[in-house]
Amino acid sequence: MTTRRQFLGTAAATAGLGAPLLAAQAALPEKKTSANDKIHIALIGCGGMGQGDAHTSTSTGLTKIVAACDCYDGRLEHMKEQYGRDIFTTRNYEEILARPDIDAVLIGTPDHWHQKISVDAMNAKKDVYCEKPMVQHVDDGMAVVEAQHKTGRIFQVGSQRVSSVIYRKAQEIFRSGQIGELMMVEAWWDRNSAVGAWEYAVPPDADPSSTCDWDRFQGRAPKTAWDAHRFFRWRCYRDYGTGVAGDLFVHLFSGLHFITSSTGPTRAFATGGLRFWDDGRDVPDVLLGLFDYPKTAAHPAFNLVLRVNFVSGAEESSGFRFVGSEGIMTVGGTVTLSKQPAERGPGYSIDTFTNAMQARIKAGYEAKYPPAPHTPAGMGANVETVFRAPHGYSDHYDHHLNFAQSIRSRKPLVEDAVFGFRAAGPALLSNMSYFEGHPVEWDPIAMKLKA
Repeated sequence: MTTRRQFLGTAAATAGLGAPLLAAQAALPEKKTSANDKIHIALIGCGGMGQGDAHTSTSTGLTKIVAACDCYDGRLEHMKEQYGRDIFTTRNYEEILARPDIDAVLIGTPDHWHQKISVDAMNAKKDVYCEKPMVQHVDDGMAVVEAQHKTGRIFQVGSQRVSSVIYRKAQEIFRSGQIGELMMVEAWWDRNSAVGAWEYAVPPDADPSSTCDWDRFQGRAPKTAWDAHRFFRWRCYRDYGTGVAGDLFVHLFSGLHFITSSTGPTRAFATGGLRFWDDGRDVPDVLLGLFDYPKTAAHPAFNLVLRVNFVSGAEESSGFRFVGSEGIMTVGGTVTLSKQPAERGPGYSIDTFTNAMQARIKAGYEAKYPPAPHTPAGMGANVETVFRAPHGYSDHYDHHLNFAQSIRSRKPLVEDAVFGFRAAGPALLSNMSYFEGHPVEWDPIAMKLKA
């Protein structure tokens, strides 16, 4: 495993909101623990992502799972199978927050619970790792931002690209200007499997009268009759999740904002449809997004194109293409640069002029734009893979390591509530645009809809 890096927030990521947070966190005393003491962690929401977070967190050697909360008893039992019969389990997360022996919580619940549990946890003096997206609706976001500023708790959203050595290298290349002036960015995340399309398994013992707390699960969502699919495949429904945009667009926004130090777009438009997974869900399985990013001190104005397709006809794929005036940077499992000098010339219509005029115009262009070095026949652009992560590298591990180290040091993280909301915001705008059928205007600095 490669050397771990502790990533700190940048001024562009906080845009003036970081100072109160830094002051609040600095005022908190460091934990009076030895280097050998474990940070006591509780998992709230023990589904696939939640249990994955718990496993990765404990693999750092810095944390210990001491409690778990879920609305399905089978998952609580499985937590005991993994972490010991003595861990505390409950269906009620408030019982978790009331325990003085718990230092921090991992929140892996459905999206409609993220805001409330995050705010309640910070007010209960717990540090928080909240799965993405940070919130379900744009109106939810500022409450989390304000709670972190008020309490000074460590808060991190679970989009691990901001802790990745690959994305750090991409950030360095972008800042160095090697691709010239950024013009546009293309990003995608395509899948081609039932699991990837959220058709998760439903256990045969699922029963609202015994094993499943359906009333508690629904929370603030509209009350409906028991439906095991809504309970276990909640990402498919707007009442509990955020669809394609909240599941995958938000990862792409997080990576983009980290690389470019951007605060976000000013306008979003999305289209798509339910093309294949017609299984009762009410969110699309194909989503396309267009976003306008304004000029800032960190980057020029540029356009972003996003794509997610749940029936791609190929293996799962995700990545970025940063298209600049002097080259293209592709970011995925590696960072690759492709550079080729732009061709300049008088255009095709020169052939309609007299021979003498053609010669005169060509001479003028050659004087103004000297010919670029010759590219051998059959050769394309100069392509070079400039960085490849070590074999077995895990940015998810680094993300949880950074969280645990931050709990000890009380130093802030990159993906705090401000960064998390600025990534979730445009993802949620995509849903608004798709379902309402029009572009949506956004203020990325104030993090609110434009009037």
